[in-house]
Amino acid sequence: MQTLKDKVVVITGASSGIGEATARHLAALGANVVLGARRGDRLAKLADSIGANAIWRATDVTKLDDLLALAKLAIDRFGRIDALVNNAGIMPASPMAMGKVDDWDRTIDVNVKGVLYGIHSVLNHMLERGNGSIINIASVSAHDAHAGGAVYAASKFAVRAITEALRKETSGKVRVCMICPGITESELTESVTVPEIRDMARGMSQAAMPAQAIADAVAYVLAQPDGVAVNEIIVRPLAAQNF
Repeated sequence: MQTLKDKVVVITGASSGIGEATARHLAALGANVVLGARRGDRLAKLADSIGANAIWRATDVTKLDDLLALAKLAIDRFGRIDALVNNAGIMPASPMAMGKVDDWDRTIDVNVKGVLYGIHSVLNHMLERGNGSIINIASVSAHDAHAGGAVYAASKFAVRAITEALRKETSGKVRVCMICPGITESELTESVTVPEIRDMARGMSQAAMPAQAIADAVAYVLAQPDGVAVNEIIVRPLAAQNF
């Protein structure tokens, strides 16, 4: 295993949940973390609490220019990007018959385009350097679709396909991994726009595992020797093995 000291890691969706836990954990291990999310006020507080090895920029992952600017910030400040954690995501679940087209569009914009834009913002830099790591935070829904979650699952199936193709395209140069969390403590349920479904999702969250579990998985992936690539990790809470 290698140390994460002085590694430069860009994290999207860093203002809460898995992103925040990952930022704190990697910084505690010595990494320099570059934080992106829409809520700049939260990022500012998080960066202040971490210290000098954390910088931030308000970032909307549906806007390519925002992600390019976040990558530029990392390079301007720290000279390089060693890893990207593509974490931003939403889950506005609803039955297809409800026709929540706006939710569908938003899900694709954040969960699929946001991942693609994140990859684009760092990939050529990593290829030119001949090393780097890209970790896409997907979901167990990348493997199994549930009623009411068709579009969310479709977006995570897409992340799975993107990750797999990218892994093969960058073989020998960039390490590519997908981490698939089960029910995890986060604000993901708050993106559900149908009140009764949101209440049900909140009830299921009682079985959630802490976001730290995924932060630990990210650190494990990044700490592997240069010649070793962990390609996929699935992490579920013991109390909710069926989701």
